[in-house]
Amino acid sequence: MKKLFFLAAFLLLWQLPAQQKISSTQWQEDLRFLQETVHKDYSFLFKKVTAAAFDEAVEEFHKEIPQMQDHEVLVGFGRIIGMFKYGHTSVSFSESPVTYHKLPLNLYQFPDGLYITGAYKDYASLVGAKITAIEGMPTKEALKAIYPVVPVENEQFFKAYAGLYMVIPEVLHAQGITETLKQNISLSLEKDGKSFNSVVNSDGNLDTPVQYGELKPESDWVGVRDQSQNPLYLKNLDKIYYYEYLPEQKAVYVRHSQIQDDPSENIPSFYKRLFEFIDSNDVERLILDVRLNGGGNNYKNKPIVTGIIEHPKINQIGKFFVIIGRRTFSACQNLVNELDNYTNAIFVGEPTGENINFYGDNRRVELPNSKMPVYLSFAWWQDKPQWENGEYTVPHLAVESTFAEYSANEDPVLETALSFSSDNFIIDPMGYLTQLFMDEKYELLATEAQRLGKDPTYKFFNFEAEFNKAGYQMMNAGQLEGAVFVFDMNTKLFPESANAWDSLAEGYWKSGDLVKAKEYYNKAISLDPNGPTGDNARRMLSEMEGEH
Repeated sequence: MKKLFFLAAFLLLWQLPAQQKISSTQWQEDLRFLQETVHKDYSFLFKKVTAAAFDEAVEEFHKEIPQMQDHEVLVGFGRIIGMFKYGHTSVSFSESPVTYHKLPLNLYQFPDGLYITGAYKDYASLVGAKITAIEGMPTKEALKAIYPVVPVENEQFFKAYAGLYMVIPEVLHAQGITETLKQNISLSLEKDGKSFNSVVNSDGNLDTPVQYGELKPESDWVGVRDQSQNPLYLKNLDKIYYYEYLPEQKAVYVRHSQIQDDPSENIPSFYKRLFEFIDSNDVERLILDVRLNGGGNNYKNKPIVTGIIEHPKINQIGKFFVIIGRRTFSACQNLVNELDNYTNAIFVGEPTGENINFYGDNRRVELPNSKMPVYLSFAWWQDKPQWENGEYTVPHLAVESTFAEYSANEDPVLETALSFSSDNFIIDPMGYLTQLFMDEKYELLATEAQRLGKDPTYKFFNFEAEFNKAGYQMMNAGQLEGAVFVFDMNTKLFPESANAWDSLAEGYWKSGDLVKAKEYYNKAISLDPNGPTGDNARRMLSEMEGEH
């Protein structure tokens, strides 16, 4: 059986190694070894980055190594591997010969900013503060600076794990956030309506005591929440899964946070007991919460999926809800895909931290001189056809917790599932809009597209990309008039999108209206003068002029 051991491998990054001196020449040799290994044995990983772009980055890094300090080399390897953009493909900081340090803080990105949700007791006064700048650099810019180092599967993955890198002074220096390598980091903070600065000292001997990203109750660490009043998804974190009956809502809540057997009860036994309870009690709704679930062994998903299918009592739209989020990853993405394929689940929360189809299961590749391991994925997992692949699974009901809600132990995600009403709910927005088009209800289509696009319920649904894809499908099928209609509607919905205007221009070009095609290609160029869409529009204009 194949297992997706993402969490164990990823979290090893943060155990501190012993220092061992490696020469610049040896680092360069290790880089060449890595480059050759990727081309020879892992060339299939060139999906999100081209081999040419990878080699160009390697050459640049190779030239820079002699002028780099060891920690800059380590982070440089992180950037190289980060180009593949698969979370299972990463550099192990912990097993490298380079010493690094950590600020004793636990961070989390909320919709309203980056907050300190926990800290070592010496910095208890900082808990609950919003970080507005690091060493004078605004937080958004600092996050952008460290982005290339994180093995980013998608934006959700970055939200989940960027905090692990933001507290490492060596990363902050290598990515230009601090001018020199320093262990005392200045933070600009906001708390209780006041702005202030604080200097936090890193200590290589302090490991943040977390489980599923949440601070454990420890005497030397302070968290922002009252952990005696945990919401359901943060209760019983010593168990991989548990369930609780909510009689007022006639609902059963299940938190399942690894695709592994709990030592006290394996997955088949747990779900057998769960479904027996549902059969024997007044249950109208089942909520399966996998927002903290980073994966495990996807062969263990079967009893969950088949159990839902076998219970029509809850396998109905409006009766079965799955809570997903930024930490939903790896084997749990497989579970989400299977539930999406075979059940009537309504997904609630944030998008997942994993691509729908993805490279998982990695192999350890040890670099010859430094002995630093690099983990390279080799197994392609595809639960859905390639045209249904995407950056992540999008929730049908978009809900994010703010810092205020989190710190008060409120759970708006669960509340949304419990209070769901089917009134005016559209589980498949594009299917609904497509049917309006097929029924030639063009005015209603335009108004409904505007309404759904502004509805926060669908905030993670990429209407622009879906309309663009639909337009090209029609154009490729020779339905030029319909394609132009869809492209034109997209420009009305997203007037600042260069890509929408570029597509409309192509639609008019294919339809023979060169005047409008030229006008809209120039519009695309004006919106993206130095970017790839603008470059494409210029090429298309040149090609048009060559034809005529």
